[in-house]
Amino acid sequence: MKLATWNVNSLSVRLPQVLDWLQQQANEHPIDALVLQETKTTDDKFPREAIEAAGYQVDFFGQKTYNGVALLSRAGATDVVRNIPGFEDEMARVITGTVQGVRVIGAYFPNGQAPDSDKFAYKMKWLDALRAWLHTELQQHQQLVLMGDFNITVDDRDVWDPVGLAGTIHCTAEERAHFQALLDLGLCDAFRLFAQPDKSYSWWDYREMAFRRNRGLRIDHVLVSQALKEATQACVIDKAPRKNERPSDHAPVIVTLAL
Repeated sequence: MKLATWNVNSLSVRLPQVLDWLQQQANEHPIDALVLQETKTTDDKFPREAIEAAGYQVDFFGQKTYNGVALLSRAGATDVVRNIPGFEDEMARVITGTVQGVRVIGAYFPNGQAPDSDKFAYKMKWLDALRAWLHTELQQHQQLVLMGDFNITVDDRDVWDPVGLAGTIHCTAEERAHFQALLDLGLCDAFRLFAQPDKSYSWWDYREMAFRRNRGLRIDHVLVSQALKEATQACVIDKAPRKNERPSDHAPVIVTLAL
């Protein structure tokens, strides 16, 4: 079973790239479920027909201009939930569904803008709510995957300039403590279960030739529950789509499970 996450930074712009990428993956093994972030489209304008024509059922949750998430699945998703239950939020950030017995949560974590800002405070509250809800979800679903754009680096290996960027957004002690709190629930960073090349990143700024110079951050993550840890066969960042014309600033992350 192959699952993937991709912040597409506008599905209206990147839809052809998403469809092409899914087709390319199918040549080896199809992606069974893909979660998208920053679709940036309202539900009435979501390109459902094009995605269904590619062989995927799709559940989505969008808003105008910002945010927006979607869950594409070959077998279809059941028990679909939008956002974090019990947490009031005007932003479309989370979509959850059960796909082939695996609880798949796709999330677009708040950016936070800057430490000590109102947006950072919102990020902290959102992370608290996510953790509390995940505690309940893990009790109900042993096979669970949380993936998406976390807007958090785990440690200095995830930062192209750990000294210069120390304490800045995505790299603060508070954000990393929240990431650790998710792991403490019994989740595992699938990417770090395997030996990985140095300077492996999933996001690069559009400016200053950051991708060409590999000045990036690993902020797109896949966390698997303990019940799936032994079944996790691989987790990779696919940098190829970042080389496209008019690419997203993020690359897809793929996890392979022996299920």
